[in-house]
Parts: sequence; C-alpha cells; structure tokens
Amino acid sequence: MSMIPKEILRKVRRIEIRTKRLVNDLFSGEYHSTFKGQGMEFEEVREYIPGDDIRLIDWNVTARTGFPHVKKFREERELSVVLLVDASSSGQFGTRERFKSETAAELCALLAFSAIKNNDKVGLIIFTDSIEKFVPPKKGRAHVLRLIREILAFQPRGIGTDIAGALEYLSRVIKRKSVVFLISDFLNEGYKKPLQIANNKHDIIAMKITDPRETVFDNVGLLELEDAETGEVYVVDTGSKEFRREFQARAQEDLINLKREFQLINMDFINIRTDRSYIVPLINFFKMREKRL
Repeated sequence: MSMIPKEILRKVRRIEIRTKRLVNDLFSGEYHSTFKGQGMEFEEVREYIPGDDIRLIDWNVTARTGFPHVKKFREERELSVVLLVDASSSGQFGTRERFKSETAAELCALLAFSAIKNNDKVGLIIFTDSIEKFVPPKKGRAHVLRLIREILAFQPRGIGTDIAGALEYLSRVIKRKSVVFLISDFLNEGYKKPLQIANNKHDIIAMKITDPRETVFDNVGLLELEDAETGEVYVVDTGSKEFRREFQARAQEDLINLKREFQLINMDFINIRTDRSYIVPLINFFKMREKRL
C-alpha cells in the first residue's frame, strides 16, 4: 500500500471537520427527509380503522371477507448513494476560492457524511474519458474518509470527459436503485440518451460546478487561454465589450439549455459556483425535494 502524502491527510481532516459540522447542524435531517429509502415494503393486511388512508384499501381482501381491509407497509430505509465524479482536466481550474475539483471533494464529503449518519451506503465512481476508479457502496466513517482521500489524491490518466461512458458503467455495476450525484462541469456532449436510461433506473441528481471565469470575463486586455482537455491555445481580447457581452450571453444560454435538458427527463439539477457557498443551493434543493414528496 502506497503512503498517503501528509498534505492530503491534512486536507482530508480539514474537510471532515468542516463538513461534519455542516452535517450535524444542517444537512442530516434534510437528507433524511428528502431521501426516504427504496420505498415501502409490504408487511401485512389488516382491517380498516376509521382514519386510515382509503388509498391503501386492498379491494381483493375486502371483497373476499366482506369487511374493508388496508395494506400495511414498512419503510425500507437503507439507501445506496453513489458519487459519480468527473475528474477530467477541466476540474483543475479555479480563479477564486478553490479549484472545481476541491469543491467536488467537499460536496462529496458532505453528501457521504449525511448518508452514513442515516445508516446508508456510499460508493464512488471517478471518471475522465474512461472509468478511473470504482469503490463499491459501503457504510461507516472509515469508508467515507477513504472516499475523500481517493478524490483528493486522485491523479487521472485521462484528460477528456466521457459522461455517457460513465453512465453506462454505472448502470452495469450498480444493480440496485440508488441515489446518484453526478458531479461535473458538463463540458461534454452525447450523453443525453445514456442519462435518460440511467435516470429511469436510478434517482440521479446533476451537480454542475462552475468557476466564475467560465461565465464572465473582466477587462484584462489580451489573454491567452488553454483548453485543459484538448491542449488547444487561443488568444481572446477581454478589452472588447462585445466579446465580454457575447461570452456572458453564451454561458447563460448554455446553462439554461442544460437545465431544460434535465427538466425534460424529470431530473434534478443543482448549480454550484466555486466563488460562492454551496450551502444555500444544497438547502434549496433539499427543501424543493421535500415539497414534492
């Protein structure tokens, strides 16, 4: 087993302290209310009591006995949560508070600690243009700390992004219906069909991580940019008002189109920015999900 660098261990510890406080203070109850488990498991049929939900009446037993009977269910609480994390080169980008990859690691920690506090399992799939790491769902603090270490210390082989391939792999290895957090900047195409198929089987929540420089440019004159995934270098003139306006409008349009695509397949979407707290978007997501239940 290779030694884990001390800096990574320090980061893991900082993230654990930060996110566990948030879990204890804010997210654990929200998580429990939002994700109810795999559904209700049938337990027995009993006679109807005034006040019972009439939608639970078992008409076959009622017809057979001549007395109204209702079905009784027990909540099947245990969930599997899968963190499907994009580790392509574009994640190693950040101009303000933190890199996109560091934001992803904190989000994963927060979701994983919320899951284990509710006695759920957590698994991890890291992908680039191929599947780079798979850790099957398990319970426990030690397991969550391992997942955070894996994300922070991860050195990808690939530099591109293949969301479609990651979703197809998810469908193959995770047989049981799971809550899947797909964490990416979604700078990729061709994944709509696999996403629809995977979302029919699992409960997928898309979390887009965006750096402010990907949506708006300040006036800093001529700027040389390199595409992290293709290596292509190009020069832009940020001094041009027209360029800045067009760039911002295109980024806004891309975000609107992405949201619309997810809405069309009835999939939840959370937009996270590296220069802002992720707490408010997450709490808003939990509240919105709770209202729908």
